[in-house]
Amino acid sequence: MLNRKSRARSEFFPAVLLTLLLAVPLATAQAQTQETLEIYLIDVEGGGATLFVSPAGGTLLIDTGNGGQNAARDTRRIRDAMDDAGVADIDHLITTHWHGDHYGAMQELASQVPVRHFIDHGPSVESNERVAEFLNTTYRALYEGAEHTVVTPGDRISLAGIDITVVASAKRVIDRPLPGRGGPNPYCADFVSQAEDNGENAQSVGILVRFGEFRVLHLGDLTVNTEFELMCPNNPFGTVDLFVVSHHGQPISNAKVLVHAIEARVAILNNGTRKGGQPEAMRVLYSAPGLEDLWQLHFSQLSGQEYTVPGLFIANPVDDVQEVMPIAPLTGPSRGAGAPPRPVHNGDAHWIKVSGHGDGSFTVTNSRNGFTKEYR
Repeated sequence: MLNRKSRARSEFFPAVLLTLLLAVPLATAQAQTQETLEIYLIDVEGGGATLFVSPAGGTLLIDTGNGGQNAARDTRRIRDAMDDAGVADIDHLITTHWHGDHYGAMQELASQVPVRHFIDHGPSVESNERVAEFLNTTYRALYEGAEHTVVTPGDRISLAGIDITVVASAKRVIDRPLPGRGGPNPYCADFVSQAEDNGENAQSVGILVRFGEFRVLHLGDLTVNTEFELMCPNNPFGTVDLFVVSHHGQPISNAKVLVHAIEARVAILNNGTRKGGQPEAMRVLYSAPGLEDLWQLHFSQLSGQEYTVPGLFIANPVDDVQEVMPIAPLTGPSRGAGAPPRPVHNGDAHWIKVSGHGDGSFTVTNSRNGFTKEYR
């Protein structure tokens, strides 16, 4: 005969076994659930298109690449990234500013993919009939069937499990530090201003994305003087893990007052073959405290071999491969109506993918060659 304690144990063990058996499917389901914030830096030939996918499957797309004859191409490239991520719609679409390499494929994309929420800084500050026509007709028709928000600094964007704070919009910047931040920025004292930018670049919507301890800064094409307003006299958000390099890596953005103060571990340059990556900007990036690696969407002829990164870190090479690649950076042609078009990459387009964890660790993968590096 079992005593009271023995009988209690005999009743206890089947209950434990049943609990464990019931827990197996739950544990398996949890193991299959995505536990990372996925970020795709999409090649749109020196334009802008960055896709965020939260662990819960929520989506944020920043910019839609080029328009005109390139709209179908860039839409296809964005959709390829969405397919890889296993998502079929866009919860939030941020247009950083009204330049054609950042909003161009919007109409084409929205005709193929549901977009629930359109976000921008407000009307364009530039006199451009084509942009005005798009905003007054096409864009209005798109957001009237969904949701539309003109954001201001300090606004929050809701994405399950992810904290997104607007830090710049319409040439205004966040006026108070984020919790636990706000220390003096030592780089402010040596800042040298540039000619005031009264165009769309300075209007860019900029965001700080936080997933646990993992922090990402994306500022669109924000230019130097507004970077100073954002970062001085105090750094409002401290350091970050990943910096999506502003303005394709051009020197009218990316001042030390920003790039050196944020001490990013990794920077990703969404440049084109002959757009961005000029030596002045590359020197700032390479000398940034704490930077472990710089990755590039394209080999930059404006960097040459002197300022470029190793090929493992470049997603797309040039199409017109030369027998000998010049070491010195190429001097780009003057801009304007008579300037020749920039070369484009006409082969398969490759993205750079980032997988961020809540503990602050992350990996970066080059889809062209499969090279992956872990940042603990």
